Amino acid sequence: MHIDMDIDIDTDVCIGAGQCALAAPGVFTQDDDGYSTLVPGRRDGAGDPMVREAARACPVGAITVSETVR
Repeated sequence: MHIDMDIDIDTDVCIGAGQCALAAPGVFTQDDDGYSTLVPGRRDGAGDPMVREAARACPVGAITVSETVR
C-alpha cells in the first residue's frame, strides 16, 4: 500500500503565521512577503509525517492535504 499526498495552500486565506513552516520545515517555507509556500518539489509531502500536523496547526485553515491510497 502506498499513500499519494497532494498539498494545497490557499494563498487568498493564508495570513503568514508560519506555523506550517515550523511544523514541517522540509515541506513548507515562507515567501518574501511572509506567506506560506511549498518548498520546490514538495507538493507530495516528501514522506514527511508532520505535513498533517502542519495543516492542523494553520490558524486559518489555509492548507489542504489530500491523500489517495493505491
